[in-house]
Amino acid sequence: METRIYKIEIITRPENYEALKKELSKIGITGLTVYTVLGAGMSLGFKEIYRGNEVEVDLNHKIKLEIIVCDTPIENVVAVTKQVCQTGNYGDGKIFVSPILNVVKIRTGEEGKNALQYEDKSQK
Repeated sequence: METRIYKIEIITRPENYEALKKELSKIGITGLTVYTVLGAGMSLGFKEIYRGNEVEVDLNHKIKLEIIVCDTPIENVVAVTKQVCQTGNYGDGKIFVSPILNVVKIRTGEEGKNALQYEDKSQK
């Protein structure tokens, strides 16, 4: 049976990062890539008070986490993310799940699930 590999992209508020990283680690997600991003959803921005003046902010500061999974059920990742990041307010973020056709580890040439495995040579 072929192992399915998925890429999960999470866009959320920066203040959710530490709690999300901790909860993802509990379900076995230790490898992730994090970006600082700017973006606007359907609301296209909001008004904010800056140094006593009201200013229009058109882009919101967010973080984007990219996670590749093959053994951890994606439903678990989605559930943990919703649990940590969901406030019920606009701007909570989005979760995108995409299938990955292949993964190649450049150093060894391994492909698929084997390319995602970490082998600690110092333990041998």
